[in-house]
Amino acid sequence: MGDGEKFQLGTIGALSLSVVSSVSIVICNKALMSTLHFIFATTLTSWHLLVTFCSLHVALKMKFFEHKPFEQKAVMGFGILNGISIGLLNLSLGFNSVGFYQMTKLAIIPCTILLEILFLGKKFSRRTQFSLVILLLGVGIATITDLQLNALGSFLSFLAVITTCVAQIMTNTIQKKFKVSSTQLLYQSCPYQAATLLIIGPYLDKILTDLNVFAFKYTTQVTFAIVLSCLISISVNFSTFLVIGKTSPVTYQVLGHLKTCLVLAFGYVIVRDPFSWRNILGILVAMVGMLMYSHFCILENQQKSIETAAQALQAREGESDPLINVENGSTILNKRPPIWNKEKD
Repeated sequence: MGDGEKFQLGTIGALSLSVVSSVSIVICNKALMSTLHFIFATTLTSWHLLVTFCSLHVALKMKFFEHKPFEQKAVMGFGILNGISIGLLNLSLGFNSVGFYQMTKLAIIPCTILLEILFLGKKFSRRTQFSLVILLLGVGIATITDLQLNALGSFLSFLAVITTCVAQIMTNTIQKKFKVSSTQLLYQSCPYQAATLLIIGPYLDKILTDLNVFAFKYTTQVTFAIVLSCLISISVNFSTFLVIGKTSPVTYQVLGHLKTCLVLAFGYVIVRDPFSWRNILGILVAMVGMLMYSHFCILENQQKSIETAAQALQAREGESDPLINVENGSTILNKRPPIWNKEKD
């Protein structure tokens, strides 16, 4: 099996793990918040990250991966920014209608593309852009029900979009720049993310719910659901870094919208959530956009592979050619041999 095939299998595995774990944690958290009334989302996320760090530390001690320290300022800034972006997304949901919050999530893809074009010089083909428009249109039809605007909510949504885009772009660029794996980056950034949310989480939840997380009555059922949610989060956090590292922030966001459609569908099938023709139409349109995006990404990756192979072949042929012609005053190695004058000898 070649390196390209191994990479493709690894990418498919990362995408599958991300989908399964994310849908699982959404179902678990929905039961925790809707049925058991534990509505402290930011604090719960901080516990997720803390458990993830502890599990990675155990894995490190068991030598499942190698610790690779790199620039501490980059790790700290990245971890804190990630924590802040999670807090801002929760605040955006608290201060806006559900419809406007879904608009905020949809804005992450075009914002990420814009930032990558402006600051990283990345290019996106027209057909890729068209497929993303189809995807966003479908998700919008399926999820946006109302758009109630207010100044504070809009400002928080703007900050949430910017911080989320920058954090996800950094997830990809840091792994490539410092040549660290997703596991190594997650292990080093987790303490800063967890610390940020442990500090701000209870205050944000107090603002959003007017309840104290420490005064909540933790029954056996609630405790079990929290522990289960934390265990699933290990897979969610790991697969997030893995997907962004192997693909791109935009692909990760596309995958996130696929999860949204799956959660809507599972909600209807399993718990009989209300479902309308708009949901069905939106999911179908979004699926078409996702298939188009996947198809175009595969074609572009194949084209890049062909170009890379052609360049490597040309380089090898240049190295193996014994006749090197260098013009304009340089040495010529393929000259005819000199004709000696026998009389002078």
